[in-house]
Amino acid sequence: MSEPAVENISEPLSLEEWTSVLCDRDMPIFSSTAFSIDAILRDDKKGAMDLANVILHDPNLTAKLLKMSNSSYYNVSRQKMVTVSRAIIVLGSELIRELTLACSFFEAILPAANRERANQEIARAVHAAVQAKSLALSVNDPSPEEVFIAALLHQIGNVAFWCFSGKQGERLLSLINKENCTLEEAEKQVLGFKLTDLAVSLCKTWKLGGLIEDSVKKGKQVNPRVKLVSLGYVITDALKEGHQSKQYAECVDKISVLTGKSKQSVEALMVQNTDTAVNIAKQFGAVSASRLINKEAFQAEEEESRVPEEDKKLVQIQILQEITGIMSGKIDINLLFEMVMEGIQRGLGIDRALFALLAQDKKSMKEKLSLGWRKEFYDQKIIFSISQSPLNLFCLGLKTPQGLMIKGVSDGVLFTDADKRVIGQHDCFLMPVCSSEQPIGLIYADRSFSSQPFTDDEFNGFKHFVQQANIGLAMYRMQGKK
Repeated sequence: MSEPAVENISEPLSLEEWTSVLCDRDMPIFSSTAFSIDAILRDDKKGAMDLANVILHDPNLTAKLLKMSNSSYYNVSRQKMVTVSRAIIVLGSELIRELTLACSFFEAILPAANRERANQEIARAVHAAVQAKSLALSVNDPSPEEVFIAALLHQIGNVAFWCFSGKQGERLLSLINKENCTLEEAEKQVLGFKLTDLAVSLCKTWKLGGLIEDSVKKGKQVNPRVKLVSLGYVITDALKEGHQSKQYAECVDKISVLTGKSKQSVEALMVQNTDTAVNIAKQFGAVSASRLINKEAFQAEEEESRVPEEDKKLVQIQILQEITGIMSGKIDINLLFEMVMEGIQRGLGIDRALFALLAQDKKSMKEKLSLGWRKEFYDQKIIFSISQSPLNLFCLGLKTPQGLMIKGVSDGVLFTDADKRVIGQHDCFLMPVCSSEQPIGLIYADRSFSSQPFTDDEFNGFKHFVQQANIGLAMYRMQGKK
């Protein structure tokens, strides 16, 4: 099945315009994720749970990341992971960070028009990334996953341009095919800049940094690991030229010297990596591109690569089992609430969920953990006012230990003007989080984007998750007193 065509609005006319349009109009999902990850990495106070929050804000990204995390390519231990929190614990935050960037990148580009040139660039990038990671493993590189993501995004300028270009892309292809023009000459003539310049500009704007930025920089490189990224593309291009070509023979010699492996072993590994790249592309959802990596190896139907819609009941059961496991030993209270919130959002199909703590003056509550909220800034915190006169839904929620299901229309009197400015006026669930039977905050959930009505069964599921949070909090307090 081909991807839906993207309406071609007005095309940018300069490097600066292309950078701006790709970031703001065409790839906002990736922009938001990249900026959020950068903010987390720059803040010493932020850690694995903050990374999980970034992922859980996007249900599609969450599903794709969990699918990749459970694949044999990444999950060597074969431990089943049903929550993002568990994936971070098992695989480590560094690997999950790299996977998040990769999955978010594909989330951003795959809805674009199904252009042949775009698929060629995606296929080359995935194939080179797998080959580069294999090289990194062979030479005992400290972070093969970092090499993988750097190779995957090395041609980010080319991939982004061909996914979202219109008439300019057509003129480029016409120059290359009909006028015997080199790609760089055509780029300069049509765009006024080279696509490698666009890669550099996007890296800086998205603050990708590290090995990704080093690999797209121009001039002499001081980072020796960049060589692994470049060799990934050398291998990919050599395989495309064929086994009988001079380029292929030189490539095999070069890899043999670097890794200390025999030429036969190098050739066998290159073929094996090609098959792996086909599967990786399909897992990312790049089915059309996977066919271009190795047409002979492609056998699975397009349906297999899609991320299946989650069975919400099954997700609830699985996450509740994870929560039970957490409470069977020494409780990590942050992880417990992270899983409770993930269970509410994914298990009940919630658009927005928030855990807010009561302020000392008991006149307001401030966000401790939120999922699904569209914020202008990643660090922006949501604050609720508690109003007794007139009574608002948050004040009533704190006083109702059995939980509330509020109707946005019929219970409209509970929404003050201040509430409407913060959350709008939607059907929602509320239930207090208590310590020693005293409310210390509450959990709020709504479907502000989808506007789907809630059911009694979903309300019961919500209450069950919050009850687990309260039980876990009580056990945590008891453990602290021992």
